[in-house]
Amino acid sequence: MSDTFDTLRVGIVGLGIGRHHLRAYQQIPGIEIVAVADTDPARLEEFGAANNIPNLYDDYKPLVARDDLDIVNVCTPNFLHAPVAIAAMESGKHVLCEKPLASTLADAEAMVATAARTGRALDVTFNHRQRGDVQALKAYIDQGGLGRIYHAKAWWLRRNGIPGLGSWFTKKAMAGGGPLIDLGVHMLDMALYLMGEPQALAVSGAVYAELGPRGRGGGRMQKQLVGDGYEVEDLASAFIRLEGNAALLLETSWATYRANNDEFGVTLYGTEGGAEIRVVNYVQGDTLMLYTDVAGLPSDIQPHLSKGEGHLAAIRQFVDTLRSGDWRSLNGREGLARTCIIDACYRSAVEGREIVL
Repeated sequence: MSDTFDTLRVGIVGLGIGRHHLRAYQQIPGIEIVAVADTDPARLEEFGAANNIPNLYDDYKPLVARDDLDIVNVCTPNFLHAPVAIAAMESGKHVLCEKPLASTLADAEAMVATAARTGRALDVTFNHRQRGDVQALKAYIDQGGLGRIYHAKAWWLRRNGIPGLGSWFTKKAMAGGGPLIDLGVHMLDMALYLMGEPQALAVSGAVYAELGPRGRGGGRMQKQLVGDGYEVEDLASAFIRLEGNAALLLETSWATYRANNDEFGVTLYGTEGGAEIRVVNYVQGDTLMLYTDVAGLPSDIQPHLSKGEGHLAAIRQFVDTLRSGDWRSLNGREGLARTCIIDACYRSAVEGREIVL
C-alpha cells in the first residue's frame, strides 16, 4: 500500500450493491481492482471471471489483511459495515462504505473513532445527492436562490417494495431497521446536504409494521429468503427540529396503501423562494421545480437538467480527495450525523417522546 496514489488498489467486500461500485471504479483512471469478497460462491466466481479480478475470497478477513490495498469498499449488509470497516482501517486502508454508515449508533461512533485514531479516510456513498436535479438545486441554493431555508419535507414512499420478506433486510439485528434506515437515510442526507448541514436539535418519530408481518408489501422486489419473520417497520415518519429555527419532516415506507409507484423527493421552503424535487420510478428528467417571483408575479421554473453520475460521482470524489493528499474531510462525521438522527427516530418511537440531541 502506498500514499502516493498514482495507482489506487481496491478491494470490494460484498457484490450486491458492490456491483455498482465496481462499475464506477472501472471508469476512473488509475484504479486497479485487486480483490473481491462475497459469501455467494457462484456470484463471486462469475464476477471474478467477468472482470479479471485475480483474488477472490468468501470471507472479508483475508481481503482486509492484504498489504497491497489502498481502499476497502464496504458493500455488505448493514450489520457488517462496522467490523469490516474497522478491520480495514486498523490494517491501514481507507474505507468507502455503503449507506448507512452502520446499523447502530454505537457502531457508527466506533467507526468514526477508528478513522480518527488511525488517520485513515472514512466516507459514506450517498449516491442520490449526485443526481443532476440535486446538484442543480444545490448550485441554485448556494447562489442565494432560496434565501434562508426554514422548512423542508423529504420522503421516499413505496406501495409494494419490501426488499425480501424474511431476508436480512427485515431482521432488526442485521439491518438496524426498515425503510427509515434503508431509504430514509438517503432522503435525510439529501435534505441536510441541500440545507447546508444544519445541526439536528430534537427528533420525534413514529414507526409502523402493518403490512410486512402479514406477508404483504413485497411485490416483485423479492430476494432470496434466509429465514422467517418480519422484525422492522414498513412505514416511518419523523419531525426533526434543526438549528436556526428550521424543521424537517421525513416520511419513508417500503409498503403502504398509496399510489402504486416508487417515489422520492424533497420540498424546500426558503425566505426568497422554494423548490421541489419529485422523482417517480427513478426518472431523471423534469423532476425539479423552482418557485419564485418574476416581475412581481408568482412563477414556476423547470430547469433543463443533466442526468448526474450517481455512484460514479461519489466514488470519483472519494478518489480525488485521497489523491489530493489531504483527506481530513473524509472522517465519517456526515454519516454519523445521519445515523444519530435515525437512532433518535427509533428511540422516540419506542419511548413515545421527543428525543433531544
